[in-house]
Amino acid sequence: MFGDIMGMMGKLKETQKKVAETKKRLDTVMVEEASSDGLLKVTLTANRAIKTIAIDASLYDDKEQLEDYLVTVLNRAIAKATSVNEAELAAVAKEGMPNIPGMDSFLK
Repeated sequence: MFGDIMGMMGKLKETQKKVAETKKRLDTVMVEEASSDGLLKVTLTANRAIKTIAIDASLYDDKEQLEDYLVTVLNRAIAKATSVNEAELAAVAKEGMPNIPGMDSFLK
């Protein structure tokens, strides 16, 4: 029994290390999003840190339109980055979980 517990603890520590490595790697995974007309483009990491915002000069004349574009495009980019982040971390966590009956249905 204690061997099983020790084995599970070791596997959990290994999984924690892999999760930390994955989080670090996600800082290098870039997610791009743009407005439908291409006038505003943003790039984020999969950890949701904004890296670049490119604004076409034609948007400078209309403050409201620029604000609307920023809100819309940033929200879509954050949603996309969150999806990538959660999928990557879930895959690592599931891979490292000990074989506990019923956990497969819980993790889906």
